[in-house]
Amino acid sequence: MQATNNPNSLKRVAMATMIGTAIEYFDNYIYAMAAVLIFNHQFFHASDPLSGQIAALSTLALTFIARPLGAILFGHFGDRLGRKNTFVMSLLVMGISTIVIGLLPTYDSIGIWATILLCLCRIGQGIGLGGEWGGAALVAIENAPEGKRGWYGTFPQLGAPLGLLLANGVFLLITALFGQAAMTDWAWRIPFLSSFVLVAIGLYVRLKLTEAPIFIAALNKPKPKALPMMEVIVTHFKPFFLGMLICIAGYVLFYIMIAFSQIYAKSTPTVSEAGYAMGLGFSPQIFTALLMCSSISLAITIAISGKYIDIIGRRIWLIWTTFGVAIFGLALPYFLDNGTTTSLFWFLMIGMGLIGMGYGPLASFLPELFPTHARYSGASLTYNISGLFGASVAAIIALPLNANYGLKGVGIYLTLNAILSLIGLWFITETRDKHLR
Repeated sequence: MQATNNPNSLKRVAMATMIGTAIEYFDNYIYAMAAVLIFNHQFFHASDPLSGQIAALSTLALTFIARPLGAILFGHFGDRLGRKNTFVMSLLVMGISTIVIGLLPTYDSIGIWATILLCLCRIGQGIGLGGEWGGAALVAIENAPEGKRGWYGTFPQLGAPLGLLLANGVFLLITALFGQAAMTDWAWRIPFLSSFVLVAIGLYVRLKLTEAPIFIAALNKPKPKALPMMEVIVTHFKPFFLGMLICIAGYVLFYIMIAFSQIYAKSTPTVSEAGYAMGLGFSPQIFTALLMCSSISLAITIAISGKYIDIIGRRIWLIWTTFGVAIFGLALPYFLDNGTTTSLFWFLMIGMGLIGMGYGPLASFLPELFPTHARYSGASLTYNISGLFGASVAAIIALPLNANYGLKGVGIYLTLNAILSLIGLWFITETRDKHLR
């Protein structure tokens, strides 16, 4: 039994795993907001607004390029030496990189070096993030009682809506206190510096954790000679590959929701050379408030998924959810073409709800695909390499798709990625009743 004589309480496990994901989404979202609204002016000098936005959004991709490196590094030490210390180090690397962004000089001060330093910080964030999610997922499910791994797995996932709420709240508060001009000029630094508070809380909670009994038992067994990364790729290639496919739809949907739709909603209404609408003209404050509301939808559906995947299984839940994402992609133009606050509200609520339904099961489903001695590496590599192909390019692809083919092109792009995930789910095996070893 996984939870026998386990000194880690439910509250401690929930806090330790949730706080890291909250920091991940807080950092990613404040960066996405800054990239859309500010960094194209502060760190990039482009000849036209679209080029500046694409350049700024490209630095989002840097994090996803670096994440697999973090997954390899932290996964190796997490599988060989222990979850706890690796879990703490990933948080430190991620947090320090975020805080440094808030201290960087701008392009006007040091020229291209500002851009280079920003990119280095994004790489540092990516390396930390590469080990963060896998560590959180493992700490959650390896401390779970039998029959409740799906529910415990939602603890790190619930950090996502918390991080989004905090990020949006901080941006709204700072804009209200100092104004949009100050936000663009200097106040954008405050959200990055404020992540210090979350990192300090996370370290305090994580340092009190002990290793789960199931990992201690595995640590005392003879280990395969192969590196955990190589064992994942060679011995467990099928679940590794299918797991990557399963994650892609959620990644693409999430970054269409928080990056592309943000640009589209806030941009001044214009028409592209191909004749398609390029913006809705909403104020940043309205979009941010609506996104905060949709974070509640994200939290509710994550929690619901955790309850039901322990009853009906991970696979069937994800099949129906991903089918819903495919339909949502086809319906995307009808939400955003309307141009009303109501239609944008429902677009965000439904989209975030679908993300929660798909994201909630991943923290139990992906780790369950791999044995204990290679689980950190397996879950981290699967999750982060999928992000490299899904999340890193979603907004960058969606912007020119919209300019050349309209919102229908963006919706079809999402639907095609959902079909890829459905293919992965068709061939994957259910893991609900699998005994962790």
